[in-house]
Amino acid sequence: MLNLILFGPPGSGKGTQAAKLVERYGLLHISTGDLFRSEIKNETPLGLEAKSYIDRGALVPDQVTINMLAKKMGEHPEAKGVIFDGFPRTVAQAEVLDELLTQKGTAVSQLLSLEVEEAEIVKRLLARGKESGRSDDQNESIIQNRIATYKAQTTPVADYYAGQEKTQKVAGMGSIEEIFERLCTKIDAVLV
Repeated sequence: MLNLILFGPPGSGKGTQAAKLVERYGLLHISTGDLFRSEIKNETPLGLEAKSYIDRGALVPDQVTINMLAKKMGEHPEAKGVIFDGFPRTVAQAEVLDELLTQKGTAVSQLLSLEVEEAEIVKRLLARGKESGRSDDQNESIIQNRIATYKAQTTPVADYYAGQEKTQKVAGMGSIEEIFERLCTKIDAVLV
């Protein structure tokens, strides 16, 4: 199986690129944000458990998230692999993900880190906020806080997978097609 972690700060283009990679490689795209929304909307036991944490302003425990990921993967046995988007966000989550994949007889193939300059991220998110109406994409100080949180909590995940020689940095500036081709070059090298 080809299991990819699409990595990068908010606004780096993960969602856009994930959709293209799913089409090219026949992978299952798992966005933890989408997964939470779907499980909560459908009032599944895991969704209700996650909602109980969210409603009181607490973080959803890693094990609940992992259980959702395992369920989603189990629903798509035909997938040739998975693109994880928005997970793992911490080294602890990366360790739990590695355990889950080991239990399934597979592993993370690559972490693809989209490298984008901070000024470009702010510009992209402000533009996205105008189009989508997302309040967290319309306030520059909130955007700066999200970037700072990403740097402090999430970038160590890239170091964790670099220790396994799985982290690949990909220039995330340029056209969508240019970035996509750079990602495919890195993925194709693993598939050889």
